[in-house]
Amino acid sequence: MKQSRGADLKNGALVVYEMVPSNSPPYVCYVTLPGGSCFGSFQFCPTKAEARRSAAKIALMNSVFNEHPSRRITDEFIEKSVSEALASFNGNREEADNPNTGIGAFRFMLESNKGKSMLEFQELMTVFQLLHWNGSLKAMRERQCSRQEVLAHYSHRALDDDIRHQMALDWVSREQSVPGALSRELASTERELDEARLAGKELRFHKEKKDILVLAAGQLGNMHSSNC
Repeated sequence: MKQSRGADLKNGALVVYEMVPSNSPPYVCYVTLPGGSCFGSFQFCPTKAEARRSAAKIALMNSVFNEHPSRRITDEFIEKSVSEALASFNGNREEADNPNTGIGAFRFMLESNKGKSMLEFQELMTVFQLLHWNGSLKAMRERQCSRQEVLAHYSHRALDDDIRHQMALDWVSREQSVPGALSRELASTERELDEARLAGKELRFHKEKKDILVLAAGQLGNMHSSNC
């Protein structure tokens, strides 16, 4: 379906399964869908095959639900979502019309993705969640980049190895400034990933965070080895 709409698929039309290394149950499996969304086995799985089936089951349920025509981003959907966001954060209507506010940026992103499914929008939001988590958005604001400029740039850029590598380097720098920061963040991220997986939630944000932090730890290890 996505290919027929001309979507930019991360792995072509492939569905990628990834088993967590383990010699005994419970076994854990992650599945990454063509657009980049990620889900994981959410039940106690005594075998690796059962873990794959569990991951596939939750991914299929979420895909069918979020790709349904009723979950398309329409004008009505945007108004409803923005109103709910204003109510949640005690905001006012003027904020929703100003792209330099958080809610205004949220509205801008929704309007930029009109006609797309919620799963496609969720995939895009992951990029901005990672930029926020990593401190990249704050750094861009300090360089006087407007929210609209940042949104316009990253709305058309896939989450690729270059972005992951740069974020990993940022965490290497943090670890060198504050020893222990990397291990604390990794432990926290692993807990969040497990909780979200067992709750049957979409996992890409948590999984990408973990992969970036593991990459940073590997880079630190290589630096220490070369200095020995």
